[in-house]
Amino acid sequence: MLNQFSRTQLVFGADNMERLKNARVAVFGVGGVGGYTVEALARSGVGTLDLIDDDKVCLTNINRQILATRKTVGKYKVDVAKERVQEINPDAVVNTYKMFYLPETQDQFNFEDYDYVVDAIDTVTGKIQLVMQAQEAQTPIISSMGAGNKINPAQFEVTDIYKTSVCPLAKVMRKELKKRGVKKLKVVYSKEKPIKPVEDMSISCRTNCICPPGAARKCTDRRDIPGSTAFVPSTVGLIIAGEVIKDILGFYN
Repeated sequence: MLNQFSRTQLVFGADNMERLKNARVAVFGVGGVGGYTVEALARSGVGTLDLIDDDKVCLTNINRQILATRKTVGKYKVDVAKERVQEINPDAVVNTYKMFYLPETQDQFNFEDYDYVVDAIDTVTGKIQLVMQAQEAQTPIISSMGAGNKINPAQFEVTDIYKTSVCPLAKVMRKELKKRGVKKLKVVYSKEKPIKPVEDMSISCRTNCICPPGAARKCTDRRDIPGSTAFVPSTVGLIIAGEVIKDILGFYN
């Protein structure tokens, strides 16, 4: 019967579409990278998605995040994502968690329930804990390295964390994971050197913060506020989604 996944079925076949329907993937972070990952997973027919993010859509997200529009500003990203996924596939099960993943919150997730975990968060402590928790549960995980302050989407590649270079985030992750005895980690990263953001206080969150009073986390709390484009985070997110789908189905390059 003709359905929204018929063209995908022409590539993967009926049996593999059933496997995707029965798959459960957790996406930690549904911003610039994770939002596009969720989009592609939903459009590929993944039946159950767990979405973890405590953030709300901000005006400054519109330039790069697929969930961000003028109408969604101020709404929780996971709520926007759930509505979007179910408009794509009404049969999809979407579990949402309005929380920030850290070692202190890890016990709220049983990684044995997942067929795959996507790390699209930007804190080192959280990323390391995700890897450790996935390793303990023997659940496949893929991790996004730095996408901010970069302008060449063609530079991104899939590799093991210990084969990375240049990327500052990857360097920290290599060091910390080695100390913890982690032998391998699939990542998406780029050798492109990050550019230095323009210093323009007239458009800086430092002086024009629009986060609501009492917000748990503000971008102004960061040491550096990165620049971004529409085409780099989206590329990373789609690459990640492709790896997840191919790994679930057992397809390899």
